[in-house]
Amino acid sequence: MAKGSVRKKGKKWYARFYIEDESGRKVQKEFVGTESKSETEALLRKAIADYEEKKFVGKAENITVGEMLDMWVEEELKPGNLSNGTVMAYTTAVKKIKKYPIGSRKLKTVTADHLQAFIDLMSYGGINPDGTTSKPMSKGYMLQFSAMLQDSFRFAVFPKKLITFNPMQYVKLRGKKEETDIFSDSEEETVIPTITHGEYQKLADFLTGKKHPALLAVQIAYYAGLRIGEVCGLTWQDINLDEQYLTVRRSMRYNGTRHKHEVGTTKRSKVRTVDFCDTLADILRKAKTEQHKNRFRYGELYHLNYCKTVKEKGRTYYEVYSLQRTQGMPEDDRELSFVCLKEDGAFVSASAVGQICRKAKAEVEGLEDFHFHTLRHTYTSNLLSGGAKPKDVQELLGHAESVPQ
Repeated sequence: MAKGSVRKKGKKWYARFYIEDESGRKVQKEFVGTESKSETEALLRKAIADYEEKKFVGKAENITVGEMLDMWVEEELKPGNLSNGTVMAYTTAVKKIKKYPIGSRKLKTVTADHLQAFIDLMSYGGINPDGTTSKPMSKGYMLQFSAMLQDSFRFAVFPKKLITFNPMQYVKLRGKKEETDIFSDSEEETVIPTITHGEYQKLADFLTGKKHPALLAVQIAYYAGLRIGEVCGLTWQDINLDEQYLTVRRSMRYNGTRHKHEVGTTKRSKVRTVDFCDTLADILRKAKTEQHKNRFRYGELYHLNYCKTVKEKGRTYYEVYSLQRTQGMPEDDRELSFVCLKEDGAFVSASAVGQICRKAKAEVEGLEDFHFHTLRHTYTSNLLSGGAKPKDVQELLGHAESVPQ
């Protein structure tokens, strides 16, 4: 059993214990604890137990946290069994971490205090390395960051043997406690942003004036409650105009790591059907007719949309791209008849829809708090106010638990 002790330097306590190096010699391992002696002693016991279980000396050498994270992404994350969406989210989080001082710190010098300070900055907000102000991250994002750091530092301990024990196991996920006015006479409830039908009409008029292809995506979201990626991933095969329902099978997203537009499963990986009203049925029929006219209007210059299956490190991606008719149909790729199209037939991406919605937010009176997801909240609110049962609404939205989301 390794032996250890604690000592105080300045305001903080430090823990140290002896381990064997590769030649069998006893060497001292020291790490910073907290301002509490008892807490530091507890950390020491955990560190010793961790070392006794693994029986190796970490060899991080000069590798940085950022380099370790890149190693984790390539060697464990990508070859793993997490969904493509989760892999993309974690990879994006890694890029963000590498912009902070913690990313360039030598792995062998990282302590629980360094990681706690970074997690607290993400949780509470503060000043970014570029001098800008960072807003507190949502609970969902913080859980994602915490899980990613926990797993990557576990990976650094084993199987990589870069460090002897995992400092993330001592880090707590904290957040700003919401303050409540205990003397208030009113009962405050969380306000979910929605828009009125008049504001929706203003948005539709704005997009019509711009001749922007995002109009159809906005209309579908308003009347059917789909997420932005789900709308852009809809094909005409997913829509039954006679019985007036659509089937949500996939979602479109831009993979910033691979620099490709892709389709994949929905957020909950569920296939669901959504009934729609006469108004949306008329909108869809007119859109289909207009797209048919455009095919003849553009002729060989009209774009067709395809899906290419790409396998990388045991992971499958479904890349989406457009080609003019003159370029010929690829032999092995699947043609997709997307519902939301530009005039020339090319698909409308979720990022393009989001961008024009942000422009509408800035330019249209009454839409100052608008974002695309507001349409989903509005759809939910309209259903509930019309007498729909929460459980039924939950199924229509594809939620795992509560409404709204």
